Amino acid sequence: MSSVVVIGSQWGDEGKGKIVDLLTRYADCIVRFQGGNNAGHTLVVNGKKYIFHIIPSGILYQDKQCMIGNGVIIDPQILLTEIAKLAEQGVQVTPERLMISENAHLIVDYHRRLDQAQEAARSSEKRIGTTGRGIGPCYADKVSRTGIKIGDLLDETLLREKLDSAIEEKNFLLTKRYGAEPVDFDTVCAELLGYGEKLAPYLGNVSVALDTARKQGRNLLFEGAQGTQLDIDHGTYPFVTSSNTVAGNACNGTGFGPTHIDGVIGIVKAYTTRVGEGPFPTELHDEVGAALQQKGGEFGATTGRKRRCGWFDGVVATDAVRLNGLTGLALTKLDVLSGQPLLKLATSYRLGQTSLQAMPANIAQARAVRPVYEEMPGWQQEIGAVRSYNDLPVEARDYIKRIEDISGVEAVIVSVGPDREETLLLKNPFETK
Repeated sequence: MSSVVVIGSQWGDEGKGKIVDLLTRYADCIVRFQGGNNAGHTLVVNGKKYIFHIIPSGILYQDKQCMIGNGVIIDPQILLTEIAKLAEQGVQVTPERLMISENAHLIVDYHRRLDQAQEAARSSEKRIGTTGRGIGPCYADKVSRTGIKIGDLLDETLLREKLDSAIEEKNFLLTKRYGAEPVDFDTVCAELLGYGEKLAPYLGNVSVALDTARKQGRNLLFEGAQGTQLDIDHGTYPFVTSSNTVAGNACNGTGFGPTHIDGVIGIVKAYTTRVGEGPFPTELHDEVGAALQQKGGEFGATTGRKRRCGWFDGVVATDAVRLNGLTGLALTKLDVLSGQPLLKLATSYRLGQTSLQAMPANIAQARAVRPVYEEMPGWQQEIGAVRSYNDLPVEARDYIKRIEDISGVEAVIVSVGPDREETLLLKNPFETK
């Protein structure tokens, strides 16, 4: 039995869905531990595209148990739509295959409205780049102890009591502070009760279920969303998400003891991307950046926004190693670099006359740093058909080795294309305990 955590090591969009899909073959239970529907995982299986926002991508395997932990915040409308969409694609999401923590908090209509109103009220230079899906306001309610849990939908009296005070406060903010339309109590309450009827069969105690599975000797896979530099505590604050994206939250977000974690796999793109606002030291504003964006299909799975593209950032990678305790790297989109005559990797930053080996906590300094690059020769061969590490061009193998040297962690997975089969599993993390 092994328990493995998979996290993003950059600013998200590293291809976690594909890696989780690969490792799901060796897992018995797959559990999502944080974030909401502001994240998206795209998988291509036999040429068919699947997009996930809340449900773990392991649901594509009929014999796996999937779970949504208490650290995830759930928009019930989006979740039910995702279940229906998967059914249209031939994937039945039944209560036997998906358990939702009764402690997971809910995104309500007023959270989305507040999120959008708050972002619109910010000046252009102060906008965070939120997806407008209510993530931040929902987490804020959770921390202020005024949130609504999905389990509350099964108790109408409790739900009405919570909504009464919440809607009064939210409508005051919407109308008086932002000049927006208020929400209607009866409409919101009726919608939530309806969602509760549909989702009730899925609810359970994920913490107990995971502990039972562990004692039974089953392999557990913990799936995170976004990336390390978007962590609310350790990322490029305030241009971050509203939850802890680092591996430590896999335990807090599911109710699983930290001494039971056996490995942490960090996903890194062979280059770097970022969606939205915030510092991005290696960002490219030239034809190379445009080529990476085009060839890599760098559009957000959730928002469709173009991703900013840049060279591989070794400082960001080493931050991820330290913050997550990485035991292995999964390198994705190596194929996108094919055809580039010259590759660059940032090994440190310069801030004035000072050399930095970590991302500054001060956001002004994070904006001001300049990357210090190493250069390596690229390769011209397209590598999507490669199925063995030794068949990669020598330049590609040298590039991987340099990333390993910079980060101090070995690559255990290398992705050479978008399809499920275009992945090289160099070392199985479930077999290295």
